[in-house]
Amino acid sequence: MFESNIRPIQWTGNHVKLIDQTVIPYEYKTVDIKTCREMADAIKDMIVRGAPAIGVSGAFGVAMGAKEFLDSKDSEEFLQRLELMAEYLKSTRPTAVNLMWAVDKQVNLAKSLNCSISEITRKLEENALKMLEDDIETNKKIGEHGAEIVAQGAAILTHCNAGALATAGYGTALGVIRSAYARDKSIKVFADETRPRQQGARLTAWELVNDGIPTTLITDGMCGYFMKQGMIDVVVVGGDRIALNGDTANKIGTYTVALAAKAHNIPFYVAAPYSSIDNSIETGENIPIEERNHEEVTYINDRSICPEGVNIINPAFDVTPAQYITGVITETGIYAPSELKQAVLSGV
Repeated sequence: MFESNIRPIQWTGNHVKLIDQTVIPYEYKTVDIKTCREMADAIKDMIVRGAPAIGVSGAFGVAMGAKEFLDSKDSEEFLQRLELMAEYLKSTRPTAVNLMWAVDKQVNLAKSLNCSISEITRKLEENALKMLEDDIETNKKIGEHGAEIVAQGAAILTHCNAGALATAGYGTALGVIRSAYARDKSIKVFADETRPRQQGARLTAWELVNDGIPTTLITDGMCGYFMKQGMIDVVVVGGDRIALNGDTANKIGTYTVALAAKAHNIPFYVAAPYSSIDNSIETGENIPIEERNHEEVTYINDRSICPEGVNIINPAFDVTPAQYITGVITETGIYAPSELKQAVLSGV
């Protein structure tokens, strides 16, 4: 098993330390998060990012927020305040289902407990810590399953960052890469730059170079060229929300990569925890797409790269239809998109 020492979320016993992902690779620093409001801002501003990571962070946000409500006159008032805070947390990043899943799990736990408010608060903290630990183990299982689809000496293309930084540690798509590299040191990686926030260039390349895994950085528009040259063997990306039919929302540009892979008969896999499957939606048409600040597109390193007055649209995600996805790699196994709904219904 390949080990990664990157832990983007750390619980100190009374607050959370987050790796500030907005400054990598220029600087490495952590930020102390002591309140629910600070956690909401950290998620919204992408100090912490990646579907599993913001899910775990949201769980800690609920736990810290609950401490602010210890002055509630009774449990009914406490739960009402907790639910309002939870809705605010969930509104910060509307596309990734893991945030909603984790926050709702915390709220449902609080509702199910028949004990004092202080005891509920303690249980919420314990549950958030368990989610943190469980996510790392989940990622390692995803990596082990995914390594089975990587041929010896393969060149893997990935898009955005679905690594240790996007999770509690290890990674989903990069978890597959790490596990495959542990078995076969001849594999190599191509990482898309991932405009407009350059998560591939800033974060994925940073992780893999630090791990000593051979990595080539390319711009988003280059993937078709390298596929045509026969230099890409398989694509593995993360997934922020997966519909029951297999349609998958991931970082903007993923759909384009999937189309190019299909045209060149290259397998295209999504690696994500089972919790990323949203059993409330049938197709990707029902996935909300976050629209982010236009300056993410118009500015690089605090300098404008375009004329004033140009129109900007900045969706953070796109949805890749199931027909372009070879398989979904989860901690419970690899599923064809057509198998997901039955797996969910059967409680796998």
